[in-house]
Amino acid sequence: MTNVISPHSFEDHPDSPSRSKLRKTLRQKRRTLSVEEQQIAADQLALNLLRHPDLYRARHVAIYLPNDGEIDPQVYAHIARRRGIRFYLPVLHPVHHGRLVFSRYTDDTVLTANRFGIPEPPFHRGLRRPPWALDAVLFPLVGFDEFGGRLGMGGGFYDRTFAFTRIRPRLAPKLIGLAHECQKVSELPLEPWDIPLHSVVTDRGYYRVKAGKRG
Repeated sequence: MTNVISPHSFEDHPDSPSRSKLRKTLRQKRRTLSVEEQQIAADQLALNLLRHPDLYRARHVAIYLPNDGEIDPQVYAHIARRRGIRFYLPVLHPVHHGRLVFSRYTDDTVLTANRFGIPEPPFHRGLRRPPWALDAVLFPLVGFDEFGGRLGMGGGFYDRTFAFTRIRPRLAPKLIGLAHECQKVSELPLEPWDIPLHSVVTDRGYYRVKAGKRG
């Protein structure tokens, strides 16, 4: 795993003190997991993703490379490639600040650290896939609740990139958050710009979003 500097806060919409405090607490909790615990969690996560109904027919799936104690989806990716699934990694857009593009990721992909120290594929037009053309996006969470609320690292990259799903929900890929079970909270303080999840998968199982039941 790569130890990285956390991205800057979502500059368009600064974090509330409550979210910042919770983020710090939950990041510390996942960082305390041992190497053995992380490996067990990755194995269990893979089994749960392989059984996830939203991924049965998926052929183009975005994942991430874990850091800062994030749960690791690479065991799942290694197995799922045998099923013909193509995987993509997020790449910082060189022109549109704060947004992501997704580049093809294989065992032979050459990775280079971006400005946050996170390895990413090259920004290559022929290997890119636009966000709306993905079948599913698996992305890391700092915290989550059962209502689709999520807490990320505070950079706002996924919120900006998938903001189009509010206007054109039919184009939305399945947005699936990944986390350790210990990162679950009863209810998250949400902001208007937060893009909700379809589900959350952990090392213990998965949660369907209970739409309309918040509060």
